[in-house]
Amino acid sequence: MKVFIIGIAGGIGRRVAEQLAEAGDEPIGLVRRPEQAEALALGGIQTVQGDLVSMSIDELAATMRGCNAIVFSAGAGGKESDEATTRVDGDGPGKLAAAAERAGVRRFVLVSVFPEAWRERRMDASFEHYMVEKKKAETQLVLTDLDWLIVRPSALTNEPGTGQVDLGLAKVHTEVARDDVATTIVELLRTPGLNRLILELTGGGMAISEGISELTIRLGCGGGLSTDFVLRNADDRLD
Repeated sequence: MKVFIIGIAGGIGRRVAEQLAEAGDEPIGLVRRPEQAEALALGGIQTVQGDLVSMSIDELAATMRGCNAIVFSAGAGGKESDEATTRVDGDGPGKLAAAAERAGVRRFVLVSVFPEAWRERRMDASFEHYMVEKKKAETQLVLTDLDWLIVRPSALTNEPGTGQVDLGLAKVHTEVARDDVATTIVELLRTPGLNRLILELTGGGMAISEGISELTIRLGCGGGLSTDFVLRNADDRLD
């Protein structure tokens, strides 16, 4: 499996790439700085120097052509300006989705964020802007014809992964290790029946592979679960 990763030098993207490479898959991603490429090359991970914001849709499509899936885990929120947050977190996934359609890559996993993340902390205006842009990106992706999957992790930590999570359509916001988020994404890439869904992910007590298998069975996703199915069943519960 060849996977194109935006954010491959970041906390989650790098972990996804490392796990894929260790399993014999072929991760590849964009990096902006030569030292990022050099560091990833030490682990046998291929990169292409480029910038999501400045590259055209055609250029991005040419870079990802031949891949089986895309993972978008980049984020500028809180690290640069609000303008950078808009261009990367808000507009980036939609731009990449257009390139994916042009390149014929259907599987697209977007790492997003819990809507209620850190609300008790009364975050500043830049964080609120980041949350708005993340939601905008989700709305752009769900309107495409791609086999998209949105994963909303809770507050991220650098603690060693436990291999156990709590994954589902709606979860209570707590914390989750970046290691476990990456492992979950790799497992989801290998579970094509789970698509066109928004999943929330926190730390938990179920093994990641078991949790994904249980979710697949419970939602009847052997052949893929449609958005219409989710909405129809939600309406039934309200009757």
